[in-house]
Amino acid sequence: MQRKCDALHKMKTSTIPSVRVESELRKQLEKVLQAGETLSSFVETSVRETVQRRMEQAEFVKRGTASLEAARRSGEYAEANAVVAKLQARLDRAKSKARRPTASKR
Repeated sequence: MQRKCDALHKMKTSTIPSVRVESELRKQLEKVLQAGETLSSFVETSVRETVQRRMEQAEFVKRGTASLEAARRSGEYAEANAVVAKLQARLDRAKSKARRPTASKR
């Protein structure tokens, strides 16, 4: 982990253009900053999280498109009702498991 942190600190940095916002938004932002957090660190974290989310969304769409193409080639499709039923069953199991007390709570 230390090696990764050292590598990050050695990378060259660049700036992101300044963002002009309404004064009310800046006031709201300043109110939600956590202890020790700066406006710059908040913006950097927000940008990193948005980039990560968009990369994950793009990968999700890529996998979905590949799956659709595979289904078209094979002619095998899953019925929507069956998929929804399977997902509902998984959700029900997860909720049931979450409600069960763990050994440490007994």
